[in-house]
Amino acid sequence: MDQSRQTVTARSIAARGIGSAPQQGTAVLPPLDLATTYLRDPDNGYSSGSVYGRADNASVRHAERQLAMMEQAHAAMLFSSGMAAAMAVFVALPPTHIVAPTIMFWGLRDWLRDIGRYGHTITYVDMSDLDAVAHAIRPGETGLVWIETPSNPLWTITDIEAVASMAHRIGALVCADSTAATPVLTRPLALGADIVMHSATKYLNGHSDVVAGVLAAAKPSPLWSRITTLRGQIGTAASPFDAWLLARGLRTLHLRVREHCRTAQFLAEALQEHPAIASVLYPGLPDHPGHAVARHQMDGGFGGMLSIRLRGGEEAAIAVAAGVELWQRATSFGGIESLIEHRASIEGSGSPCPDDLLRLSAGLEDPDDLHRDLCRALANLG
Repeated sequence: MDQSRQTVTARSIAARGIGSAPQQGTAVLPPLDLATTYLRDPDNGYSSGSVYGRADNASVRHAERQLAMMEQAHAAMLFSSGMAAAMAVFVALPPTHIVAPTIMFWGLRDWLRDIGRYGHTITYVDMSDLDAVAHAIRPGETGLVWIETPSNPLWTITDIEAVASMAHRIGALVCADSTAATPVLTRPLALGADIVMHSATKYLNGHSDVVAGVLAAAKPSPLWSRITTLRGQIGTAASPFDAWLLARGLRTLHLRVREHCRTAQFLAEALQEHPAIASVLYPGLPDHPGHAVARHQMDGGFGGMLSIRLRGGEEAAIAVAAGVELWQRATSFGGIESLIEHRASIEGSGSPCPDDLLRLSAGLEDPDDLHRDLCRALANLG
């Protein structure tokens, strides 16, 4: 990291795109580099540092430098999706025992069912229960502890610092999926994680028009080198245009995330006493089991995601999703529009997600309008 930039806040880094800004007197936005190959020097070298587009691209590197600075990381890598980023860690890892959360993004958990093909074994654990984590970690066997906090879709909280300390005592690495928290609210590397992962499709881009993933590492390591090599060999880097759009989205990240948090907090508090709702799952509520830990490791808000569980079960949940007008029925989250989803329907058989649960992604619409729209749909349950 450029030492002269260290005092610049993450908000300024995001807003200005610091990392590879254009020269003075040129455009205020970085250009889009669509090249697939680069010229070789007369002496047969590549003084530009770029050879071929599968692994080399200026637009991708610009977004990576920006993300690395925001995470206070040694380096960052941009992938074609969040799944591609997450899978790269497990594929690059030498055969080992892995500890992962019971509640986590279903797409990755579903893929982990066949993790044995890579020589790994895996133990799932309630990552909010430190005693359970300590029991699951095996000295001399466990090589990786995977954290997701807040966890999707129950929004449980993992104490990153405590889990990292346990893992490091036995020589295991820690990778934290911080998609829901973003670098605005949580810095997992500063809390002891070795690698942080994001589905950049969500808040980092924030406009529902990019599919991308990010890994950022605290320091160089053999695993990081292997991930770098694999990404170049397999060709899972993000496209130049997606990287350029992501860098654009990052410029408003802090403003968007703070507003998402305010709306989610308002909705969580407003919906708590609704007679049709059995429970509201949101770490910003004082009675949430992970509230104290979230207050410690989340700075300035508790995220834009919450879930509600309906007293009428699955039928009521699906009816409410069908009855809203302002909320949009769609998967994904973190965009400017508010989304509602009956999560169990998309996760399918074997999912630990309750069938009475609706996942809500609070967007940037007026919070009162969003609340009224939900209340109308709830009132129609009869």
